[in-house]
Amino acid sequence: MFQLTNTEFNNLISQSVTSRWGGTRKLPYAFTEHGVTMLASVLRSEKAIEINIQIVRAFIALRQYALGYAELNQKIENFMMETNMQFSDIYQALAEMASQQEEAKKPLPPVGYLTYKKQE
Repeated sequence: MFQLTNTEFNNLISQSVTSRWGGTRKLPYAFTEHGVTMLASVLRSEKAIEINIQIVRAFIALRQYALGYAELNQKIENFMMETNMQFSDIYQALAEMASQQEEAKKPLPPVGYLTYKKQE
């Protein structure tokens, strides 16, 4: 169990749409996943145990969500790296094509038969 900081508490208030003038004058306490598990082992009533089990399941779901988010983030980073490498290859190919076009702009010798005019 730990006590929230002012910043955490203000963030919590803004997310829960609670009244700023009512209720708590001290910073609230929060349980970690391990704290909830320890609390469940101490409490004896059926309702308290049931609620604590639900809280532990919520922590597990949050952990799975966080792991999924981390995996998704890693996939996005890998995709961005691959995409950047592909764009770099495309840019290089375009630069080569542009340099070839510059060379192609040089005048070419005429093609075909030359006709000569008779001198008068």
